[in-house]
Amino acid sequence: MTAETVKRVGALDALKTVSHGFFTSHAQNCAYRTPDEHDAVTAARARCSAILGVDSMITVKQRHTPDAVSVETGWAWNDAPIADAMVTARRGVALGILTADCAPVLFADEAAGVIGAAHAGWRGAVDGVVANTVAAMIAAGAQADRIVAAVGPCIGLASYEVGPDFRDAFIARDAAYAAYFDTSRAKPHFDLPRFVVDRVRAAGVGTVVVQGADTLADEENFFSFRRATLRKEPEYGRQISAIALAP
Repeated sequence: MTAETVKRVGALDALKTVSHGFFTSHAQNCAYRTPDEHDAVTAARARCSAILGVDSMITVKQRHTPDAVSVETGWAWNDAPIADAMVTARRGVALGILTADCAPVLFADEAAGVIGAAHAGWRGAVDGVVANTVAAMIAAGAQADRIVAAVGPCIGLASYEVGPDFRDAFIARDAAYAAYFDTSRAKPHFDLPRFVVDRVRAAGVGTVVVQGADTLADEENFFSFRRATLRKEPEYGRQISAIALAP
């Protein structure tokens, strides 16, 4: 693996009993898409787990829902629940979020020994996946003002062109959402990272930081659904972002 395999943020990296990583495409595709990729994906996930210092990593079947699940024991991929966020106080297992333009969000309350991970595309973010993740962490013993959260690599404002209908539908939910659109260009552009950061803050989280990479623009390091779509490519990989409590 290259030096660009994993990116970290200082606010989470400073925690002594928490390990995390925003893994890049250099870690290889980490999503189970077709049966013939299973062994390669399993091996890629194992390498990512080893970098985090844990033996296993679990993911959910992401469907852009607002749902967060509590993790008491691990599961095999075929048995993974449909959800878009996980919370646990279990040590030695990494919570993994797959993305290819949506925002991965990693959470930790080190004092309580509770972590969380969420998949926040625009739909999940607007429907409450961030707030639900924080609520599940609080139910597990965390305090919102102690939580440190990091928003990982995702499609940036300069890359996220949307149609007027998208903007209108967003603003119909809340007129204040107009602030998340740049209308100075031919078509509106949506600021997904800022929107997600503000959802984290609205949930009462004490510290939130942004990793800052634009997945569409940074082809060298990240998979991108939109890049693949614009090029009419039939498939695309997913990078994984993960967090774990030290064993």
